[in-house]
Amino acid sequence: MSVLHLLALSLLVSVSGAKFSGRPGVNYGQLGDNLPSPSDSVKLIQSLNAKRVKLYDANPAILAALNATDITVSVMVPNELIVNISKSSSLSDEWIRSNILPFHPSTKIRYLLVGNEILTSADSELKSALVPAMRKIQRSLKKLGVKKVKVGTTLAVDVLKTSFPPSSGEFRSDISGSVMKPMLQFLNRTKSFLFVDVYPYFPWAQDPAHVDLGYALFESTNVTVTDPATNLTYHNLFDQMIDAFVFATSRLGYPDLRIWVAETGWPNNGDYDQIGANVYNAATYNRNVVKKLSAEPPVGTPARPGKVLPSFIFALFNENQKTGPGTERHFGLLHPNGSRVYEIELSGETTEYKETLPAPENNEVYKGKIWCVVAKGANWTQLGEALSYACSQGNNTCDPIKPGGPCHKPDLTVLHASYAFSSYWASFRKTGGTCSFNGLATQTIKDPSFGRCEFPSVTL
Repeated sequence: MSVLHLLALSLLVSVSGAKFSGRPGVNYGQLGDNLPSPSDSVKLIQSLNAKRVKLYDANPAILAALNATDITVSVMVPNELIVNISKSSSLSDEWIRSNILPFHPSTKIRYLLVGNEILTSADSELKSALVPAMRKIQRSLKKLGVKKVKVGTTLAVDVLKTSFPPSSGEFRSDISGSVMKPMLQFLNRTKSFLFVDVYPYFPWAQDPAHVDLGYALFESTNVTVTDPATNLTYHNLFDQMIDAFVFATSRLGYPDLRIWVAETGWPNNGDYDQIGANVYNAATYNRNVVKKLSAEPPVGTPARPGKVLPSFIFALFNENQKTGPGTERHFGLLHPNGSRVYEIELSGETTEYKETLPAPENNEVYKGKIWCVVAKGANWTQLGEALSYACSQGNNTCDPIKPGGPCHKPDLTVLHASYAFSSYWASFRKTGGTCSFNGLATQTIKDPSFGRCEFPSVTL
């Protein structure tokens, strides 16, 4: 046999024997006004030993920075374009021409997600447009000669009507036949993945009295859950949540459809009324999930033992412009200055970390009074609008800061805004009101009241 034939045979064996890695990647969100440049961020991704990255758009500066690296990339079609793309092949073609062709294949774009958690939306037109838009994007890729790019979309766990026990996993009735069945058919036909967001933190935090923290953190030694229908035994909440999706897809006729964990993680900080959001738990969860997902041979889940489960950890940075509760701004592996929130790397090769983690101080529900005040570093030019909103919601929220009121200080906008935030939150927390105001507010356990001015509080 000639040397040329030997080389060809060797190459064939090496390619055919290549394995799809379960080594986690990382989600690169950009909702911060203090984040590193794209080129510096790519270096930080590499410093974490991440080989995959997921973006929430198709940011050209980031895609250019990823050029000629060995990092495979997932990009996203923005939610607001989905309805129009679902109706227009030419718009779909143009999106691919503008956002993919300038970078592919030198930037290793391998996954194209159409929207983010679309099926959580109450917008029926948007939900109906999702699968047609996915089909349009797939056809555009083929038409324009873009190969090796899988099309999908991300799903939150609220797409499931039931998830416990896992064998009862079933998609919501409003989307099961109309959206999920054609979506699974599309994903199966194109050999793509069902991309799901799985956060054990949230079901634990909602019911810490009945869900064991160790079970949520992959740390439990004596807590297991056995599914009565399958007799499968679960040793952690993550596997339990994944297998609910496995059984839901099986119920619709697709038992072998591959699953990709589009997001998973644990918050490293949060508000006073958010239990268990701390560095110790975040480091424990993310180190353990990396260990599990990067294991060789693959561990899989009880319903799919030995199967590779690819994933992206959420998130690269703490992002200070994310709205909502404090946890939303504290899922990062890194601070915006590039330093690690705690020691971690994503190859799975580090089995022990020498770092001594700070002891968790909020693994039990906080009991006491909490106020909502203007956050340190808040943009004062935005306070007026937020104050007006808080005062316009009824319940005489802002009477004490009106002229003649005990809290009226006309030259102190911050004080007025803090009172309005606290009063609004105390009045409306039980009906969904939050202490956020687009990142302008924060919780405190230090009473801001003064003189005859008593700030309303929330008592937990």
